[in-house]
Amino acid sequence: MRIGDIDFGNNLILAPMAGVTDVGFRQVCSIMGADASYSEMLSARAMLYNPKKTELMTITSPYEKIKIGQIFGHESDVMGEAVKNPLLDRYDILDINMGCPAPKIVKNGEGSALMKNMKLASEIIKACKKNAKVPISVKFRLGYDRDISVDFGRMCEESGASFVTLHARTALQGYSGRADLDAIAKLKASLKIAVVGNGDVTDIESYHNMLQTGVDGVMIGRGAQGRPWIFKEILGEEFKGNKFNVICHHVEVLRKYYDEKWLTLYLRKHFLWYVSNVENASTYRLEIATSPSIDESLEILKKILNN
Repeated sequence: MRIGDIDFGNNLILAPMAGVTDVGFRQVCSIMGADASYSEMLSARAMLYNPKKTELMTITSPYEKIKIGQIFGHESDVMGEAVKNPLLDRYDILDINMGCPAPKIVKNGEGSALMKNMKLASEIIKACKKNAKVPISVKFRLGYDRDISVDFGRMCEESGASFVTLHARTALQGYSGRADLDAIAKLKASLKIAVVGNGDVTDIESYHNMLQTGVDGVMIGRGAQGRPWIFKEILGEEFKGNKFNVICHHVEVLRKYYDEKWLTLYLRKHFLWYVSNVENASTYRLEIATSPSIDESLEILKKILNN
């Protein structure tokens, strides 16, 4: 997959995940083989009126090969102005979120709510395309409550998107059920621009199932939580490293930027994901979830992973 002069290599992409794809996690996934990685969702209004609020979220890692910043909003003028923010100069591509199903996002007419207003969605893409210095992409779902992905994808293409990503569930499905691979194949066959497939890629088998849709790139989200080495595994490389060292690497990066007290609470979910499939780890879950410090958590993790 190539967008302008940007070569996606093996076309393996780390999905944007709110509260998950921090700079440390993105760095680890990039080292493990992710060719491109997305920021967490960045509020267009915050970028325009209070950029300090999201400045930490725009930090990137030198290990990231292709850096993609994802913005969200529901006002075309605000979105168009937001993409001019110098903080976004760190990214190679800017993506517009039109798929987030979170109630607080949808309530504001943002994320997947935009799939109910195709005219506004088009205006937003055009405004961002006009003002951005880099290519614009769009990530969306099948639809809000029904599949309109082909029509929506064509609108994105006509409005100036360089590529699109389809998470093949409706917004109302959330993360339940199975991703509709047939819908991804149909979208790919209907567009001239590149299509990235997203949904349920958790191992080599599901990766190859996604490839059979004909997509140009494969995005991995929840399958990477606690398993950044999934990118190596999909590339056919067995991960032979020390998982505890990977966790320490993740923590080390974040400690450069974030307050220790905040980080202690934030990292608990990552720590639980890292040991979710480790035998006997369940006996330590409560200790990890209530640990008062990162160092204490690391000692627990070391005991689990090195036994």
